[in-house]
Amino acid sequence: MVRGRISRLSVRDVRFPTSLGGHGSDAMHTDPDYSAAYVVIETDAEDGIKGCGITFTLGKGTEVVVCAVNALAHHVLNKDLKDIVGDFRGFYRQLTSDGQLRWIGPEKGVVHLATAAVLNAVWDLWAKQEGKPVWKLLVDMDPRTLVSCIDFRYITDVLTEEDALEILQKGQVGKKEREKQMLAQGYPAYTTSCAWLGYSDDTLKQLCAQALKDGWTRFKVKVGADLQDDVRRCQIIRDMIGPEKTLMMDANQRWDVPEAVEWMSKLAKFKPLWIEEPTSPDDILGHAAISKALVPLGIGIATGEQCHNRVIFKQLLQAKALQFLQIDSCRLGSVNENLSVLLMAKKFEIPVCPHAGGVGLCELVQHLIIFDYISVSASLKNRMCEYVDHLHEHFKYPVMIQRASYMPPKDPGYSTEMKEESVKKHQYPDGEVWKKLLAAQEN
Repeated sequence: MVRGRISRLSVRDVRFPTSLGGHGSDAMHTDPDYSAAYVVIETDAEDGIKGCGITFTLGKGTEVVVCAVNALAHHVLNKDLKDIVGDFRGFYRQLTSDGQLRWIGPEKGVVHLATAAVLNAVWDLWAKQEGKPVWKLLVDMDPRTLVSCIDFRYITDVLTEEDALEILQKGQVGKKEREKQMLAQGYPAYTTSCAWLGYSDDTLKQLCAQALKDGWTRFKVKVGADLQDDVRRCQIIRDMIGPEKTLMMDANQRWDVPEAVEWMSKLAKFKPLWIEEPTSPDDILGHAAISKALVPLGIGIATGEQCHNRVIFKQLLQAKALQFLQIDSCRLGSVNENLSVLLMAKKFEIPVCPHAGGVGLCELVQHLIIFDYISVSASLKNRMCEYVDHLHEHFKYPVMIQRASYMPPKDPGYSTEMKEESVKKHQYPDGEVWKKLLAAQEN
């Protein structure tokens, strides 16, 4: 039962000094401090349930996202939760179409990251009040209600409300069986934890050996900074995992279009399933050109973690620019916008393999991809969800990985709630961790 008027919204700048260990390092982001703008919304309902939401950042700039969340707060405060979820499309549009704030978007950049954090908190609150994890809230939702959460503006040339309804109604067939299957087996995952660009060869070997021991069969390696270095590292991994296991590569937007084709022709011998983000995330036609050029080499294109919104995804699909679509739970406008992208991917029959990692991205996106399998795609062919083994200990409901698969969360909510102790310690710049680090830097 949905209840309560939103009486308070707070947002904190939470940063983890991951750059100290080279975690998360790639060809473009050499020293990331995994961070989040952490939003908590409270209502006047007597149950005391809070909604928690995050958006993911890399350290500097988190304070800018915090400012944007505060700028959006007046759209949320004093609203009844019942009114928000009763007209979720209208509320989504109100947040994304603020007549003044949209000028610094629209629906992209800092203001959209802030929108994601706020909406993620609303979904967490709604699911907690219903006593269900978000994936189950979505799976149990009537198709018409699901469709009413989506803003179809700018995508009706590819996906109309009727199309979406038809896809979801077809998805009702066999849904119970797929839900049982997910609960028993989980959703297949791949690991990126072994091969960050900043890791030494010894660390890479050690982590790869451990991952093999833990049952992982799909691995992703960061490439793009130095070709000889890439060849050496890919050789190490391919030798360790053998020819049968799956290898993916990720250039994190490092190359120009011709360079991407040339570089990948040199790495093709390692038989990668895909090259991820080979060029600028905004270059739809560039991705299409690379995609076409790599067909003879049997290498697919994966992208999406830095796609601004549903419109960019629409064009990537229209241009046949990708073979694997990577949604992100904190880059797009929360569950609402991700639903529209999952439905477009289904219409184009392109597999969705979500981006995860960072702070809490695994926790959130597992809900979306489990819902996708049960209610939308009904297929696991060429599908897997990224997993990165960092920072889960700071979450109240961390992901559960068994047999290299995401086990569906059982706790109500969006798995977004962080441990208060962790938030306090890592708050920037006044938390204990940062006080020490900043003092050390000064000395």
